[in-house]
Amino acid sequence: MNQELNKNFASGHSACAGCGFPTIVRTILNESKYPVVVANATGCLEVTSTLYPFTAWKVPYIHSAFENAGATISGIERAYKALKKKKNPPAGGKKIKFVAFSGDGGTFDIGLQALSGALERGHDFVYVVYDNGGYMNTGNQRSSATPYGANTETTPAGSKTIGKIETRKNLMEIVNAHGINYLAQANVAYLPDLKMKAQKAFETKGPSFLLVFSPCTNNWKFPTSQYVNIAKLATETNFWPLYEIEKGKYKINKIIENPKPIAEFLKTQGRFKHLFEKKNRKVLENIQEMVDEEWNRLVNLNK
Repeated sequence: MNQELNKNFASGHSACAGCGFPTIVRTILNESKYPVVVANATGCLEVTSTLYPFTAWKVPYIHSAFENAGATISGIERAYKALKKKKNPPAGGKKIKFVAFSGDGGTFDIGLQALSGALERGHDFVYVVYDNGGYMNTGNQRSSATPYGANTETTPAGSKTIGKIETRKNLMEIVNAHGINYLAQANVAYLPDLKMKAQKAFETKGPSFLLVFSPCTNNWKFPTSQYVNIAKLATETNFWPLYEIEKGKYKINKIIENPKPIAEFLKTQGRFKHLFEKKNRKVLENIQEMVDEEWNRLVNLNK
């Protein structure tokens, strides 16, 4: 195993085969030019990387509660600023980058208030969401990041329902409303793009935000060998566009000239298999319309 690749996050953790977030963590942290301090909300990443008495983290690390990664990283960042004024500051007063990792459940939902407060106060940190579209650590309950039509433990598809009936929350627009200088949407299947965005996030003064697509083999129900292919399909169908917002200016990073139908992405996952029953044909059409509408909105903003 490449030791340089693992300099911040070691191999030997207990993440599921075919999980994307170990690659996301390594890729992002390795783009920092400075030492990093990490706060990590409760979730899949935390429980699989810190099985007592072992840890996969090779950097200073603090486990925060499910709901307060934003508050935790704010406190660490502000404490370091205060300690730098001391006669003998920690780390010799060197520049340090502060990073928070959280899943969509701990950000879109239960951690949104803490994140909003941290963004509004303007703390200098990078906040990373690995988005697998649900509360996967506790068995696939729906979150507000779960796509419309998905079958979950709390929105089961059946004779009376199609699964989740609400659309995904647009967290990028919520974060952008705070007026921060840099935020971006990325995908674990497109690592050069993720590296570029991580570099920009680390170079940004004040808060920056990365929302990264991270397929879940267990609860999306697909073979472990297919996570990269499925992640690519998310972008190739325009379900998950790659774009960034820098000082309020939108930039689409990858234009798909001939996007595939959204059904090509959905049919790869067991959580959507009920949508391919004849009675749900209209639901598939509605999802395609939603995807097209959001893509057109981004194209207009990209002008």
